[in-house]
Amino acid sequence: MKTTLKTAAIAFFIMNSQYFFAQQINTEQSAQEIELKNYQNDLKRITADNHKSLDNKISDLKKQLKDFETKKKNLSRSEDNLNTTADKISKLELVNKKIENKITTSITSDEEIQKLRIKIKENEVNIQKLKLTQITQQKELEKAISIL
Repeated sequence: MKTTLKTAAIAFFIMNSQYFFAQQINTEQSAQEIELKNYQNDLKRITADNHKSLDNKISDLKKQLKDFETKKKNLSRSEDNLNTTADKISKLELVNKKIENKITTSITSDEEIQKLRIKIKENEVNIQKLKLTQITQQKELEKAISIL
């Protein structure tokens, strides 16, 4: 009976210790699962924050690119305006030279000469206006360049 009791007591202790170990393993697994869920939640939160930050940076860069493209277009437009004005001035000066040649080489009446000289004066006035416009356009171009 003593040996049976001892054997029963040992069996009880073994079963109790196995139950204790099994319960401890279950507890450890539950703790690990909770810790894993916490890590996953932290990872999701950090990922979402990083995505939000990157989206904000992308948005800022798109705005900067749009501003840069606008400034570039303004610069190009200013250069085109300046070139167009220079071309107009050159054409008017060429027309004046042709008129002067016509006056000096052709024998024409005084009335026609006066008309041609008036035309030359009108062209010179237009040239002066265009040169003033050209100065303004040059300043705008310099402003556009300095903005870039």
